[in-house]
Amino acid sequence: MRIKSKILIIAGSDSSGGAGIQADIKTVTSLGSYAMTAITAITVQNTKGVKSVIPVPAKDIKDQIVYSSKDIKPDAIKIGMLHSAQVIENVIHSLKIIKVKKIILDPVMVAKGGAKLIDSKAIQILKKKLIKKIFLITPNIPEAEILTGIKIKSKDDMIFAAKELINLGAKNVLLKGGHLKSKNVMDLFLNKSDIKFFTNFRHNTKNTHGTGCTLSSAIATFFSCGKSIKSACELGIKYVNSAILTNPNYGKGHGPINHVNSMKIKKKFN
Repeated sequence: MRIKSKILIIAGSDSSGGAGIQADIKTVTSLGSYAMTAITAITVQNTKGVKSVIPVPAKDIKDQIVYSSKDIKPDAIKIGMLHSAQVIENVIHSLKIIKVKKIILDPVMVAKGGAKLIDSKAIQILKKKLIKKIFLITPNIPEAEILTGIKIKSKDDMIFAAKELINLGAKNVLLKGGHLKSKNVMDLFLNKSDIKFFTNFRHNTKNTHGTGCTLSSAIATFFSCGKSIKSACELGIKYVNSAILTNPNYGKGHGPINHVNSMKIKKKFN
């Protein structure tokens, strides 16, 4: 298979292999692109939860980004867990140096098991500075609630919160609706001129570890290969749904999904 594009992943490591850098690399590789990494933290975890988070110094994160990109310039960047204000400031500085426009931010704040992965000061800098530097932000409902202060219990609440993220400086928003209690999962794509709900059947499984990481990396990969950001979101959602449906059922908690799945595409995407 010929490599289609180059993706730089800025995120934390997951020792269980289901989320974080490990899920990102698997996703990018499975979709035919080349994965580069800047590791922000090392987590000790399994499918039942996070035991500890060991942060990588902010300067070392910046050096990973700049040094790698000066040699192999990425076509797109996926950003995941940024655990402190200092890390976010250094990432912002790095982005100014390497000048890549296609940037997807997955604002990782809480692990699947409930562990907090980012501090309050970092959240404020993400809202005030980083959100303006990226092309798409992909929060789930709890993350969108933290960022906007809006309680989300319906489709209308999702639209209201997504518009608030646009007001904060986001160019495009994909608000993931998996936390709403409904038969189907509704994910909202929104920008200043477009709005679209992607509706998919909810699979009854506990094996959904790493879905957010996987989705944002899939979107970055499709976007880097020339798809529009809206089409990249739809294709990324299809990839994740297929990965959930064919999950390997590993672990005693929230198990991983299947990153090497094959999905069927029945229509043409631009």
